[in-house]
Amino acid sequence: MGIVFILDQLSEDRGQKSEDRGQRSEVGGRRSEDRRQRTDGGGRMMDEGGQNSTQLRMTVYASLMAALIAAGSYLAIPIGPVPIVLQNLFIFLSGLLLGRRWGVVSVTVYILVGACGLPIFSIGRGGIGHILGPTGGYLIGYIPAVYLIGIISEKTGQRSVYDVIAMICGSIIIYACGITWLKILTGMTFSKTLVVGMYPFLPGDALKIAAAVPIAKAIRPVIRAR
Repeated sequence: MGIVFILDQLSEDRGQKSEDRGQRSEVGGRRSEDRRQRTDGGGRMMDEGGQNSTQLRMTVYASLMAALIAAGSYLAIPIGPVPIVLQNLFIFLSGLLLGRRWGVVSVTVYILVGACGLPIFSIGRGGIGHILGPTGGYLIGYIPAVYLIGIISEKTGQRSVYDVIAMICGSIIIYACGITWLKILTGMTFSKTLVVGMYPFLPGDALKIAAAVPIAKAIRPVIRAR
């Protein structure tokens, strides 16, 4: 009987030790799970922080580009219903540097601010009446133009030759919108509209495209920097 009692006690002790080890393993597992959850949570917080930082940086760049577009409108040479302005250069750069999304944001902000009455359109004009005037088609055409430039730039690896093609395509959209509206508003013949609203600006646009390529190449590393 004594031997049986001792064996029973030893069995109980082994069971108790096994149970204790199981409990310790369970506690260790919970701690490991807690550490993984904290690690995952920290990773998510870092990702969200990085996204917020990128959003803020691109918002600043879009606002700066909108201001440059406005400044370019003051550098104008009045030669008729449609003046020669420098703002097209910054429209091109908005698409090349900011991409389709933020490029559209910068141009839309520029147009909305001008529509509210601030004198930031060509030769210091402003208001919704200017958008409805002879140059209104060109202003509205900036939005699809910068979107297309941004798409081509993003899809082609932002190479210079494709940047030139993107800006040419953007210019075609701007002239298509501008000439169409100018013809409707003035009642001029199509050939006369081209003479007034496109031909005088082609050499200047070629120079702007040529200038935009090296500018974009130089500034892109700054835009991409984290």
